[in-house]
Amino acid sequence: MLELTRRLLRAAEGGAPVLLASVLEAGPGGLTPGARMLVERDGTRLGTLGEPALDDLVAATREDAFRRHAAETVYLGDAGLTPRTLPGATAVYIEVVEAKPVFLIVGAGHIGRSLAKLADFLDYHVAIIDDREEFADEERIPEADEVICDDYEAALDRFPIGSNTAVVMVTRGHKQDEISLRRVLGRGAGYVGMIGSKRRTATVLSHLRDEGFDAADLAAVRTPIGLDIGAETPEEIAVSIMAEVLMLRRGGTGQSMYRRPASLRD
Repeated sequence: MLELTRRLLRAAEGGAPVLLASVLEAGPGGLTPGARMLVERDGTRLGTLGEPALDDLVAATREDAFRRHAAETVYLGDAGLTPRTLPGATAVYIEVVEAKPVFLIVGAGHIGRSLAKLADFLDYHVAIIDDREEFADEERIPEADEVICDDYEAALDRFPIGSNTAVVMVTRGHKQDEISLRRVLGRGAGYVGMIGSKRRTATVLSHLRDEGFDAADLAAVRTPIGLDIGAETPEEIAVSIMAEVLMLRRGGTGQSMYRRPASLRD
Protein backbone atom coordinates (compact mmCIF):
# COMPACT_ATOMS: atom_id res chain seq x y z
CA MET A 1 0.00 0.00 0.00
CA LEU A 2 2.87 2.39 0.81
CA GLU A 3 4.52 1.68 -2.54
CA LEU A 4 1.22 2.38 -4.32
CA THR A 5 0.79 5.70 -2.49
CA ARG A 6 4.35 6.76 -3.30
CA ARG A 7 3.80 6.00 -6.98
CA LEU A 8 0.62 8.08 -7.01
CA LEU A 9 2.47 11.00 -5.43
CA ARG A 10 5.25 10.81 -8.03
CA ALA A 11 2.68 10.91 -10.82
CA ALA A 12 0.81 13.85 -9.31
CA GLU A 13 4.06 15.77 -8.83
CA GLY A 14 5.14 15.50 -12.48
CA GLY A 15 6.40 11.95 -12.86
CA ALA A 16 5.10 9.55 -15.49
CA PRO A 17 1.29 9.30 -15.41
CA VAL A 18 -0.26 6.13 -14.01
CA LEU A 19 -3.74 4.60 -14.21
CA LEU A 20 -5.50 4.11 -10.87
CA ALA A 21 -8.45 1.73 -10.63
CA SER A 22 -10.60 1.43 -7.48
CA VAL A 23 -13.57 -0.82 -6.70
CA LEU A 24 -16.62 1.32 -5.94
CA GLU A 25 -19.35 -1.34 -5.81
CA ALA A 26 -18.61 -4.99 -5.10
CA GLY A 27 -21.26 -6.42 -7.42
CA PRO A 28 -22.10 -10.13 -7.53
CA GLY A 29 -18.43 -11.09 -7.30
CA GLY A 30 -18.20 -9.89 -3.72
CA LEU A 31 -15.11 -7.74 -4.27
CA THR A 32 -13.86 -5.41 -1.56
CA PRO A 33 -14.87 -1.76 -2.08
CA GLY A 34 -11.75 0.39 -1.95
CA ALA A 35 -9.45 -2.27 -3.45
CA ARG A 36 -6.98 -0.52 -5.75
CA MET A 37 -4.66 -1.31 -8.62
CA LEU A 38 -2.16 0.81 -10.53
CA VAL A 39 -1.37 0.20 -14.20
CA GLU A 40 1.67 1.69 -15.94
CA ARG A 41 1.75 2.56 -19.64
CA ASP A 42 3.68 -0.64 -20.35
CA GLY A 43 1.03 -2.73 -18.56
CA THR A 44 2.98 -3.30 -15.34
CA ARG A 45 0.59 -3.55 -12.37
CA LEU A 46 0.75 -2.83 -8.69
CA GLY A 47 -2.01 -4.10 -6.41
CA THR A 48 -5.21 -5.91 -7.44
CA LEU A 49 -8.94 -5.32 -7.57
CA GLY A 50 -9.47 -8.79 -6.17
CA GLU A 51 -10.26 -10.67 -9.38
CA PRO A 52 -7.57 -11.49 -12.00
CA ALA A 53 -10.01 -11.33 -14.91
CA LEU A 54 -11.16 -7.85 -13.86
CA ASP A 55 -7.55 -6.76 -13.44
CA ASP A 56 -6.90 -7.88 -17.02
CA LEU A 57 -9.92 -6.00 -18.36
CA VAL A 58 -8.90 -2.77 -16.65
CA ALA A 59 -5.28 -3.08 -17.78
CA ALA A 60 -6.48 -3.56 -21.36
CA THR A 61 -8.13 -0.12 -21.30
CA ARG A 62 -4.93 1.72 -20.43
CA GLU A 63 -4.01 3.05 -23.88
CA ASP A 64 -7.43 4.63 -24.36
CA ALA A 65 -7.48 5.86 -20.75
CA PHE A 66 -4.10 7.57 -21.03
CA ARG A 67 -5.06 9.11 -24.36
CA ARG A 68 -8.29 10.58 -22.91
CA HIS A 69 -6.84 11.46 -19.49
CA ALA A 70 -9.74 9.35 -18.21
CA ALA A 71 -11.61 9.91 -14.96
CA GLU A 72 -14.80 7.85 -14.99
CA THR A 73 -16.80 4.98 -13.51
CA VAL A 74 -17.08 1.79 -15.56
CA TYR A 75 -19.28 -1.26 -14.94
CA LEU A 76 -18.59 -4.93 -15.51
CA GLY A 77 -21.16 -6.41 -17.85
CA ASP A 78 -21.47 -9.49 -20.05
CA ALA A 79 -19.43 -7.82 -22.80
CA GLY A 80 -16.74 -6.48 -20.48
CA LEU A 81 -16.36 -2.98 -19.11
CA THR A 82 -18.82 -0.28 -20.11
CA PRO A 83 -19.43 3.34 -19.03
CA ARG A 84 -23.18 2.61 -19.20
CA THR A 85 -24.70 2.35 -15.73
CA LEU A 86 -25.57 -1.25 -14.83
CA PRO A 87 -27.43 -1.40 -11.50
CA GLY A 88 -26.03 -4.08 -9.19
CA ALA A 89 -22.94 -4.68 -11.32
CA THR A 90 -19.34 -4.39 -10.18
CA ALA A 91 -18.37 -0.70 -10.51
CA VAL A 92 -14.78 0.47 -10.88
CA TYR A 93 -13.54 4.05 -10.89
CA ILE A 94 -10.59 4.56 -13.24
CA GLU A 95 -8.50 7.70 -13.27
CA VAL A 96 -5.27 8.74 -14.92
CA VAL A 97 -3.20 10.33 -12.17
CA GLU A 98 -0.83 12.96 -13.53
CA ALA A 99 0.42 16.46 -12.94
CA LYS A 100 -1.99 19.34 -13.42
CA PRO A 101 -2.45 19.99 -17.17
CA VAL A 102 -0.74 23.07 -18.59
CA PHE A 103 -2.56 25.70 -20.64
CA LEU A 104 -0.02 27.85 -22.51
CA ILE A 105 -1.49 31.00 -24.04
CA VAL A 106 0.62 32.83 -26.62
CA GLY A 107 -0.70 36.38 -26.72
CA ALA A 108 -2.09 38.38 -23.81
CA GLY A 109 -4.75 40.40 -25.59
CA HIS A 110 -8.47 40.30 -24.85
CA ILE A 111 -8.93 36.68 -25.91
CA GLY A 112 -5.78 35.58 -24.10
CA ARG A 113 -6.99 37.16 -20.87
CA SER A 114 -10.40 35.50 -21.20
CA LEU A 115 -8.72 32.16 -21.84
CA ALA A 116 -6.59 32.58 -18.71
CA LYS A 117 -9.73 33.05 -16.61
CA LEU A 118 -11.42 29.96 -18.05
CA ALA A 119 -8.34 27.74 -17.85
CA ASP A 120 -7.74 28.75 -14.25
CA PHE A 121 -11.38 27.98 -13.41
CA LEU A 122 -10.89 24.51 -14.94
CA ASP A 123 -7.81 23.94 -12.77
CA TYR A 124 -5.12 24.14 -15.43
CA HIS A 125 -1.66 25.49 -14.70
CA VAL A 126 -1.95 28.69 -16.74
CA ALA A 127 1.03 30.31 -18.46
CA ILE A 128 0.76 33.30 -20.80
CA ILE A 129 3.41 34.87 -23.04
CA ASP A 130 3.53 38.28 -24.68
CA ASP A 131 6.39 40.44 -25.90
CA ARG A 132 4.74 43.67 -24.74
CA GLU A 133 5.28 44.79 -21.15
CA GLU A 134 1.94 46.56 -20.94
CA PHE A 135 0.15 43.28 -21.81
CA ALA A 136 2.37 40.77 -19.99
CA ASP A 137 1.49 42.21 -16.59
CA GLU A 138 0.78 39.98 -13.57
CA GLU A 139 -1.68 42.50 -12.14
CA ARG A 140 -3.58 42.52 -15.42
CA ILE A 141 -3.83 38.70 -15.53
CA PRO A 142 -4.03 37.53 -11.91
CA GLU A 143 -5.46 34.14 -12.95
CA ALA A 144 -2.18 33.10 -14.62
CA ASP A 145 0.38 31.05 -12.71
CA GLU A 146 3.11 32.35 -15.02
CA VAL A 147 3.18 35.63 -16.94
CA ILE A 148 6.15 35.75 -19.30
CA CYS A 149 7.27 38.94 -21.01
CA ASP A 150 9.81 38.05 -23.66
CA ASP A 151 10.38 37.49 -27.33
CA TYR A 152 7.96 34.76 -28.46
CA GLU A 153 10.67 32.55 -29.94
CA ALA A 154 12.93 32.70 -26.91
CA ALA A 155 10.08 32.17 -24.45
CA LEU A 156 8.67 29.18 -26.33
CA ASP A 157 12.09 27.58 -26.77
CA ARG A 158 12.50 27.62 -22.99
CA PHE A 159 8.99 26.49 -22.10
CA PRO A 160 8.58 22.74 -21.45
CA ILE A 161 5.92 21.30 -23.76
CA GLY A 162 4.54 17.77 -23.62
CA SER A 163 1.43 15.66 -24.06
CA ASN A 164 -0.20 17.31 -21.03
CA THR A 165 0.22 20.79 -22.55
CA ALA A 166 -2.36 22.71 -24.57
CA VAL A 167 -0.84 25.55 -26.61
CA VAL A 168 -3.13 28.27 -27.96
CA MET A 169 -1.83 31.04 -30.22
CA VAL A 170 -3.94 34.20 -30.03
CA THR A 171 -1.35 36.88 -30.76
CA ARG A 172 -1.92 40.27 -32.35
CA GLY A 173 -1.04 39.20 -35.91
CA HIS A 174 -0.31 36.36 -38.31
CA LYS A 175 3.43 37.13 -38.24
CA GLN A 176 3.62 36.48 -34.50
CA ASP A 177 1.37 33.41 -34.85
CA GLU A 178 3.63 31.92 -37.52
CA ILE A 179 6.77 32.59 -35.49
CA SER A 180 5.18 30.95 -32.46
CA LEU A 181 3.80 27.95 -34.32
CA ARG A 182 7.22 27.26 -35.79
CA ARG A 183 8.61 26.91 -32.25
CA VAL A 184 5.79 24.62 -31.06
CA LEU A 185 5.44 22.11 -33.90
CA GLY A 186 6.91 18.67 -33.37
CA ARG A 187 7.25 18.99 -29.60
CA GLY A 188 4.44 16.60 -28.67
CA ALA A 189 1.85 19.04 -27.30
CA GLY A 190 -1.52 17.50 -26.52
CA TYR A 191 -3.27 20.38 -28.30
CA VAL A 192 -2.03 23.11 -30.64
CA GLY A 193 -4.46 25.76 -31.85
CA MET A 194 -4.05 29.01 -33.77
CA ILE A 195 -6.61 31.75 -34.18
CA GLY A 196 -7.36 33.39 -37.51
CA SER A 197 -9.50 33.23 -40.63
CA LYS A 198 -9.37 30.26 -43.01
CA ARG A 199 -7.41 32.31 -45.55
CA ARG A 200 -4.89 33.67 -43.07
CA THR A 201 -4.26 30.39 -41.31
CA ALA A 202 -3.96 28.49 -44.61
CA THR A 203 -1.22 30.93 -45.63
CA VAL A 204 0.69 30.28 -42.41
CA LEU A 205 0.41 26.51 -42.78
CA SER A 206 1.51 26.71 -46.42
CA HIS A 207 4.63 28.64 -45.43
CA LEU A 208 5.54 26.03 -42.84
CA ARG A 209 4.83 23.16 -45.23
CA ASP A 210 7.18 24.74 -47.77
CA GLU A 211 9.83 25.00 -45.06
CA GLY A 212 9.67 21.24 -44.61
CA PHE A 213 7.66 20.87 -41.40
CA ASP A 214 6.06 17.46 -40.94
CA ALA A 215 2.69 17.14 -42.66
CA ALA A 216 1.16 15.22 -39.76
CA ASP A 217 2.20 17.91 -37.28
CA LEU A 218 0.67 20.60 -39.49
CA ALA A 219 -2.54 18.59 -39.93
CA ALA A 220 -2.90 18.34 -36.14
CA VAL A 221 -2.97 22.13 -35.69
CA ARG A 222 -6.52 23.21 -34.84
CA THR A 223 -7.07 26.21 -37.05
CA PRO A 224 -9.33 28.08 -37.46
CA ILE A 225 -9.59 27.45 -33.76
CA GLY A 226 -12.51 26.42 -31.56
CA LEU A 227 -15.99 24.95 -31.97
CA ASP A 228 -18.66 26.67 -34.02
CA ILE A 229 -20.97 28.13 -31.37
CA GLY A 230 -21.47 31.49 -33.08
CA ALA A 231 -18.95 33.17 -30.77
CA GLU A 232 -18.38 36.90 -31.24
CA THR A 233 -17.00 38.50 -28.08
CA PRO A 234 -13.56 37.66 -26.62
CA GLU A 235 -15.25 35.78 -23.79
CA GLU A 236 -17.41 33.75 -26.17
CA ILE A 237 -14.40 32.97 -28.38
CA ALA A 238 -12.53 31.78 -25.30
CA VAL A 239 -15.42 29.43 -24.46
CA SER A 240 -15.36 28.10 -28.03
CA ILE A 241 -11.61 27.43 -27.82
CA MET A 242 -11.72 25.86 -24.37
CA ALA A 243 -14.61 23.61 -25.43
CA GLU A 244 -12.48 22.26 -28.28
CA VAL A 245 -9.50 21.71 -25.98
CA LEU A 246 -11.66 19.73 -23.54
CA MET A 247 -13.37 17.80 -26.33
CA LEU A 248 -10.07 16.53 -27.70
CA ARG A 249 -8.57 15.92 -24.27
CA ARG A 250 -11.51 13.83 -23.09
CA GLY A 251 -12.36 12.16 -26.40
CA GLY A 252 -15.68 13.92 -26.91
CA THR A 253 -17.50 14.48 -30.20
CA GLY A 254 -18.67 18.08 -29.93
CA GLN A 255 -22.20 17.00 -30.83
CA SER A 256 -25.24 18.21 -28.95
CA MET A 257 -26.37 15.86 -26.17
CA TYR A 258 -30.01 16.90 -26.68
CA ARG A 259 -32.43 14.00 -26.91
CA ARG A 260 -36.04 13.27 -26.01
CA PRO A 261 -37.68 9.88 -25.50
CA ALA A 262 -40.31 9.08 -28.11
CA SER A 263 -43.09 9.57 -25.56
CA LEU A 264 -42.16 13.26 -25.18
CA ARG A 265 -41.79 14.09 -28.86
CA ASP A 266 -44.49 15.95 -30.78
